[in-house]
Amino acid sequence: MAGMPNVLDEVEEHMMATLESMERDFAQFRTGKASTALVENIMVDYYGTQTRLRDIAGLTTPEPRLLVIQPWDHNAMSAIEKAILMSGIGISPMNDGRVIRLPIPELTEERRLSLTKQVHRRLEEAKIALRNLRRDANERVKKAQKASDLTEDEARELLEKIQKLTDDYSAQSDDAAKKKEAELMQL
Repeated sequence: MAGMPNVLDEVEEHMMATLESMERDFAQFRTGKASTALVENIMVDYYGTQTRLRDIAGLTTPEPRLLVIQPWDHNAMSAIEKAILMSGIGISPMNDGRVIRLPIPELTEERRLSLTKQVHRRLEEAKIALRNLRRDANERVKKAQKASDLTEDEARELLEKIQKLTDDYSAQSDDAAKKKEAELMQL
């Protein structure tokens, strides 16, 4: 059983990364309140290099419904504006020559329902990833058992622990999705 406990550590690490990725994606869904997470990962063509917006500009939320982007290089203003328009967040930037303002409009009921569907789609993707991680870990345990590296009891115990991890991360994913959905539906 020498190398098998690290299967648990590895699968948990990957499941944690899956959950964190889903939560990062949820942060980018617009809720009607200004949040830098909405734009910080937009890729901007900055002198021929794709660069995250947060790396070339200061992002602030001076008001609940206003996002202000202050580029460190004023020559990047038009590239930032273009990237925001191309990102699909559905907000038109207002450029005054020094900063770019993004007024966050109220969400319509139709948009709220659309975003809720996106949350469910992303949740399902995360659950599929968790099941795939479980399957891969289970296969490793079963191979180790066949190769006589694990006894039947050790293999069963590891398979149960892997299932418990999967259940725990699946429940955490559900909770994160419910929380985001409630946030989106809140007026």
